[in-house]
Amino acid sequence: MDTLAFILAGFGVGTLVGLTGVGGGSLMTPLLIFLFGVAPITAVGTDLMFAAITKTTGVWHHQRQDNIRWNITGLMLAGSLPSAILVVYYMDRSALSGADLDLIIHTGLGVALILTALSLLFKSRVQGLGRGIKTWLPQWRSLRPAATIGAGVLLGILVPISSIGAGALGAAILIFLYPSLPTRAIVGTDLAHAVPLTLVAGLGHMRMGTIDFTMLSILLIGSLPGIYLGSRMASRVPERVIRPLLASVLMLIGARFMFAA
Repeated sequence: MDTLAFILAGFGVGTLVGLTGVGGGSLMTPLLIFLFGVAPITAVGTDLMFAAITKTTGVWHHQRQDNIRWNITGLMLAGSLPSAILVVYYMDRSALSGADLDLIIHTGLGVALILTALSLLFKSRVQGLGRGIKTWLPQWRSLRPAATIGAGVLLGILVPISSIGAGALGAAILIFLYPSLPTRAIVGTDLAHAVPLTLVAGLGHMRMGTIDFTMLSILLIGSLPGIYLGSRMASRVPERVIRPLLASVLMLIGARFMFAA
């Protein structure tokens, strides 16, 4: 294992996470698979635990700022945690061969990356749709809790398979469902949902033996200062430049995974 290369990779991904707010899984998992040749199941399992650790401090910060809507977080978790447990259980207990499991992971990564890219590109339109839905569906407010749980189910399926979905995609879903929430509440609520989801999925992968703790430790050494640096740089880099560029990269990587599948 090239320790320096993994530290630099962690630093680079951490910087982009701090800069853009996009979940590390969208960046780290493809990097581990394509650049370092890590087995897909190990890349996903390791990144899930990586995400649970790195996002925890963000939850603490947002809770202090009263940015978390715990009622919404609870609805999301009511859908995501049971589905995540079931997905990990299936992956662990099924008689899938290594090739079959890789196919599932590659497909899941492709879908999750493309959805994440679209959520970055059309963030304002998603919010507009969320505001307009009340016009043509008057009973939307009474249906929204069930829709929130359903969204959690979707994320609970995607995250254990791909380690992607608890970041930008989760935020896009919240923007659509709750368009009147301020951005800080969207970010805080999304983080509060992401930590338990990635932790539960990560613990499931740990039971499967698909987490490389040595690699995880090395990635954390690089990523933590990277996240700090990126968050300090965020106000100096125009979002209108970095968001389309990152979305384009994620779209290409997602298509590559779909093609590989």
